[in-house]
Amino acid sequence: MGSNRLYGPLDPAPDAGWVDAPPRMGFFTDTSVCIGCKACEVACKEWNLVPDDGFDLLGQSYDNTGGLSANSWRHVAFIEQPGAPPGAGNGSGPQFLGMPQRDLPGRTPDAPRTDFRWLMMSNVCKHCTHAACLDVCPTGSLFRTEFGTVVVQEDICNGCGYCIPACPYGVIDQRADDGRAWKCTLCYDRIGDGLTPACAKACPTESIQYGELDELRDRAARRVAALHDQGVTEAHLYGHDPDDGVGGDGAFFLLLDEPEVYGLPPDPVVTTRDLPDMWKRAGVAAAAMVASVLVAFATRRRP
Repeated sequence: MGSNRLYGPLDPAPDAGWVDAPPRMGFFTDTSVCIGCKACEVACKEWNLVPDDGFDLLGQSYDNTGGLSANSWRHVAFIEQPGAPPGAGNGSGPQFLGMPQRDLPGRTPDAPRTDFRWLMMSNVCKHCTHAACLDVCPTGSLFRTEFGTVVVQEDICNGCGYCIPACPYGVIDQRADDGRAWKCTLCYDRIGDGLTPACAKACPTESIQYGELDELRDRAARRVAALHDQGVTEAHLYGHDPDDGVGGDGAFFLLLDEPEVYGLPPDPVVTTRDLPDMWKRAGVAAAAMVASVLVAFATRRRP
């Protein structure tokens, strides 16, 4: 169940060998309504028995986890964006770390922003359409489910760590105590029983939405259009496009700033995309080497 073609349109579950696969399921995370409550982090840990990873004060606002890891399958980022100081700028360009200006109550269009805002985002494994982690796993520990998601079977993982650098998002991590790889399973055990993943179930604002991926994409497009109509022109989707470098993600996001602000790569690319060409070139090189050896032996045998 680990097939993972690298080129062209792909419906991942049928491509992996699932017959009569159900619709592909996934997450749409609308960061514009995230309140940073961390209910998703807690629900994920409780349901999946994920160990706590400490309560460190990282000096990054209220973020005590810092990023996705083997012990944090959901991570709520807190991004503080101070506005321009009073009197700074002429109001002609972005004043808010990448956020274009828009009309606000009590502010003239040509005045710079002076307010402060939070950007909050619950990050998670993207369950890529073209998943490099699947390509490099030597044991079959990583597999594609019938729902199109990617899951690690911890009882098969040998701790080789190949999947970690293969992930273009830096999602997968190893636990220090056993060396095995861990990440979000999109609550495979729950969705198999028709239940909502724990994080989405716990989210009080419906920032995390779970469902059929095609329907989520339609819903997300309508949400972006509505925000644009309200003047939030910086709202855009990330990870939804089937023509991007990973064939689209099973978990995608509505962002209010550039991906880099949220710690996301701006142009993710499946890291194993060049493997077929590399194997072909290696085969040609090996054949040339064998031919050279045969010629050398033939030449030495001549009287």
